[in-house]
Amino acid sequence: MRFYVGAHHPHWLWTAGFPLFVSHRRLAGRDPLRLRPALGAWALDSGGFTELSLHGRWQTTPEQYAEAVHGYVERIGRPDFVAPQDWMCEPSMLVRTGLSVREHQARTVANLVRLRELAPEVPFAPVLQGWRAEDYERCVDLYLQAGIDLAAEPVVGLGSVCRRQSTTEIAAIVTALAGQGLRLHGFGVKTGGLGQYGPLLASADSMAWSYRARRSAPLPGCTSHKNCANCPRYAARWRHAVLAHLAAARARGTQTTLLDHHGHPTQEMAA
Repeated sequence: MRFYVGAHHPHWLWTAGFPLFVSHRRLAGRDPLRLRPALGAWALDSGGFTELSLHGRWQTTPEQYAEAVHGYVERIGRPDFVAPQDWMCEPSMLVRTGLSVREHQARTVANLVRLRELAPEVPFAPVLQGWRAEDYERCVDLYLQAGIDLAAEPVVGLGSVCRRQSTTEIAAIVTALAGQGLRLHGFGVKTGGLGQYGPLLASADSMAWSYRARRSAPLPGCTSHKNCANCPRYAARWRHAVLAHLAAARARGTQTTLLDHHGHPTQEMAA
């Protein structure tokens, strides 16, 4: 599994030596002439949850997004994948948009088709949206009706699971979709979710390191900040610890939550 660290600051692209997940909303505010080739692997988030939460719709048009991403590819380098302008299906988001799960799914599929028409050189990845297991199966069918075989895609994002990813329901959904041959990417996966179904994911990204660092003392030697919530050194060590813990669990043939009984990362996660 390729594990991307969610990065607050795009300049990590040029300094960090580990895979990064960066938001379009962060890159869009930078001077394009100051963008340069990334040091390592990276993937791009569209910032959809924030945009829909703020406005109840996408204010950025597909044309604007495709043009911006084309610029990133030219200056930063080809990302592993780019998230489309998908529509999340959490109940609170449906209230915000006033639309149904089916409408969110239809708009998500239509957006991917449009983005690929606008910028075929960009690796836009399909994202499955839904809420119940049957919703995700219906979304698979919607892509197939649009001429997109998800089993043939390099990566398929799994949306609307971030806030309930450690549940048995999501584990069952991941198991069913992976069983169809889909190479899934887990958005915003926390350590609890990784412990349950990490081996079934092709890739995942997480910002959980920053949450933990904000509530911990700085690492030894980190004297320029009061906590390590924006510290690439902490992020790198956290990522290494998570992957090592998962590898050890796989070797034992067991699952691991990576969490203590209070719901916080275990001690080795903070090491």
